[in-house]
Amino acid sequence: MTNQQATGGDGSASRWGALASYAAIAACTQLLWLTFAPITTDAAQHYGVSEGAIGWLANVFPLLYVVLGIPAGRLLDRSMRTWLAVGAVLTAAGGLVRLAGGGFGVAIAGQLLVAVAQPLVLNAVTALAGGYLAHRHRAAGIALGSASLFVGMIAAFVLGAAVGASRMTALLAVQAALTVVATVAVLFALRRPGPFAAAAGAGAVAGDGELVPGEAAARGAVRRLWADEVVRRLVTIVTLGFGVFIALTTWLQALLKPAGVSTGVAGALLIGMVAAGTAGSAVLPAWAARRGRRTEVIRLSVGVTVVGCAVLAVAPGVTTAAVAVCLMGLLLLADLPILLEVAENRPGGDVATLAALVWLAGNAGGVVVSLAVQGLLHHPAAAFALLAVVLLAGVPVLRTRWLDAPPGGDASPAAAAAAAVGEAV
Repeated sequence: MTNQQATGGDGSASRWGALASYAAIAACTQLLWLTFAPITTDAAQHYGVSEGAIGWLANVFPLLYVVLGIPAGRLLDRSMRTWLAVGAVLTAAGGLVRLAGGGFGVAIAGQLLVAVAQPLVLNAVTALAGGYLAHRHRAAGIALGSASLFVGMIAAFVLGAAVGASRMTALLAVQAALTVVATVAVLFALRRPGPFAAAAGAGAVAGDGELVPGEAAARGAVRRLWADEVVRRLVTIVTLGFGVFIALTTWLQALLKPAGVSTGVAGALLIGMVAAGTAGSAVLPAWAARRGRRTEVIRLSVGVTVVGCAVLAVAPGVTTAAVAVCLMGLLLLADLPILLEVAENRPGGDVATLAALVWLAGNAGGVVVSLAVQGLLHHPAAAFALLAVVLLAGVPVLRTRWLDAPPGGDASPAAAAAAAVGEAV
């Protein structure tokens, strides 16, 4: 590989500082989202509301994402730096608003600000990697940006358990301070455009090259993206895979309770699952991209998760659950950055809108699969079997190695061979 190829063709070097600042603010969106999840009962007492009301402090995030995801992607495709900066500032504002009094109304107002900001932050990962990282670094950059989300989740659980609702003001202050620091870092990193921004594409154009505004642009972009068979396959895999992951994180404790697994142990299992997924997300996607093994990693994650769910259906317990959920987390969570990296390589621009479509599919899958599992909470074996069946539905989509085909190409043996020869040369 020549030095020009290593730096992106024009001598520019990757700006990892921009990726690091993005990872920090992305982690903060998850930290603020799940602030009250580990302390639901105590938070309800603190604010003088029901546990169901506290649940809405988190539930507003997926609900607003469904509404704002695609519009946020379109805004980012028009000006990634501007709208990512807006998302970062809104995230910090939400963290600070929660400190402006002790009432539940202030808490929900702060959460709403962060929920509005979240699509602007999450959808920016591929566009930012495309603008600030050389091509050979983008798989690793997207993987690290995605892994930061899971770091934020773990931080929320750990901080909540360590500080607790008895010191709610201190908890909110620590989280707000971390978010302000991350926002300042993002604004500093975005003060100049990335060296690869022009090559990454401007996006947000109509089929004839004309810029088109508003809702018509969003509809046109989604139609163009949906016409791509690879995009349809990506959406299918994300819907099924993240549907299973979200259902597991939502109902694992309830499903394992009949087997004698305590709430505390179930919580530890969830942290272990997300921690393993963080490690997998940081390492496996870049390795898979270098070796042309994306399809194999996705297939392995499906196989391991199906087997893990089957084991939990027939032999639930602390030991089997610990092994199963850690292996499932390690592989299943690594699928997201792999699929986002494939999305970043699709031709035609609209990178952030495609990322929004991927995230939207994951959220929608989570809602549907979680509701299906909720109806089987009194039948854990049937619930785990259902999760296995959901993932098996994605096997036909993985019959060919389309994930490793060159951008704009197909997954035929000839195309795969040509890609392998090109990489070797």
